[in-house]
Amino acid sequence: MPSLRLGNVAPDFEAETTQGPIKLHEWIGNSWAVLFSHPADFTPVCTTELGEVARKKPEFDKRGVKVIGLSANALDSHDKWIKDIDDFGSKTSGATHVDFPIIADPDRTVATLYDMLDAVDPTNVDSKGIPFTVRTVFVIDPKKIIRLMISYPAQTGRDFNEILRVIDSLQAGDKYRITTPVNWKKGDDVIVHPGVSNDEAKTLFPGMKTYLPYLRMTEDPSAKA
Repeated sequence: MPSLRLGNVAPDFEAETTQGPIKLHEWIGNSWAVLFSHPADFTPVCTTELGEVARKKPEFDKRGVKVIGLSANALDSHDKWIKDIDDFGSKTSGATHVDFPIIADPDRTVATLYDMLDAVDPTNVDSKGIPFTVRTVFVIDPKKIIRLMISYPAQTGRDFNEILRVIDSLQAGDKYRITTPVNWKKGDDVIVHPGVSNDEAKTLFPGMKTYLPYLRMTEDPSAKA
């Protein structure tokens, strides 16, 4: 199977989760979605990550984004692990409640479909020597198109502020025909999309500044929405 690329349709699948069985495309519906994988339950980095996603879930909700985790263990393990995640969160960042689904993938069916398996770290394997997943992130839009892919090594926790930042950029770009410059955050100036002519840009973005023939910047229209 060829590797997934940005712009591919996210492969659909059926899976058991901590919130019941799902079909991915049906579960996403008309929302955006973040699918993110973890090497295993009861591991320290993963526990901190899931606690952080639980804490940030209102930020994902505000953007119309559903979140779903995946770990290479069975449902009974996930259910026990969630208690640890909530306990850790209550001790470090206030009340934490994992109220998003976690996919059970002990046989690596989904991990293989999405090419999430570790081929670098020889220690990132289960007792049978089967590779665990790395920390992969997929952002999927309402048309079920993959818009972002990031893979972190098992040893490194993710920055979910960065994932929210990219979602802000993608959603603003889809709505306003802009792109975002280096280190952009919502509210910073944006770049007028190269596909917008100068005449059209003057109408759409009356405060536009032209720094180079191909680099035109304007105020972030999404900040005013």
